[in-house]
Amino acid sequence: MATEKKKPTKKSSKLSRIWRIIRRTFLILFIAQFVYIILLKWINPPLTITQLGSLITGEGLKRDYVAIEEMSGDARLSVMAAEDQLFPDHSGFDWKSIEKAMEYNKRKPNRVRGASTISQQTAKNVFLWQGSGWTRYFRKGLEIYFTKMIEWVWGKKRILEVYLNVAEMGKGIYGIEAAAQTYFHKPAKNLSRAEAAMIASCLPNPVRFTVKPMSNFVAKRYPWVIQQMNNLDSDPDIQALIYDKKDNNADVKGWK
Repeated sequence: MATEKKKPTKKSSKLSRIWRIIRRTFLILFIAQFVYIILLKWINPPLTITQLGSLITGEGLKRDYVAIEEMSGDARLSVMAAEDQLFPDHSGFDWKSIEKAMEYNKRKPNRVRGASTISQQTAKNVFLWQGSGWTRYFRKGLEIYFTKMIEWVWGKKRILEVYLNVAEMGKGIYGIEAAAQTYFHKPAKNLSRAEAAMIASCLPNPVRFTVKPMSNFVAKRYPWVIQQMNNLDSDPDIQALIYDKKDNNADVKGWK
């Protein structure tokens, strides 16, 4: 006598249907974010979560996306000197700096030190959110994924270009062009070495460490950034990112 197949209960059918919907949703989201990453290789992010937050909280939103060719060599060099001197060489993460930061944070849990590269900061600024708390650990996991993806898909020059367009550089001020116009009343392509260093010096906390009026932090830090720029600007890997093709025979010292 053949055994009868058990008919699925209403409860199991409902759970199966919910699981199919969840799987389909995750698949759609995965494909959508992958397509978005590819598109951003050529187009600028329409609006980031951080920028949206500035609008909602009333800080305003000053931004003006420009091509990397419209940014001075010193503007590009300054952020690498201030934030990530190994940017041309690493694959998205500076593991030695991360280890040092973790050791420091264990010793002084009330004074958290970061070690994010420009690639990590770009991934966070474009795809994720700011803030601390338990969501920070979830965000860090996503940050690793998006950092690897933009390293593979975009390449270093595009990462630097997007970073310089979306990074917060003052209260409600996003990108090097808006910062240059706000602080020095000139386009980013005309920034001097000292002016670029001042802007780059505020990046650890651009709301707290103001460029104008100049905070004590920026006043103390920007001469150090200039010194680091002088040390780095003869490096061939750095030059590949701060020169445009038409400037291959130019003298980088002319950007001071």
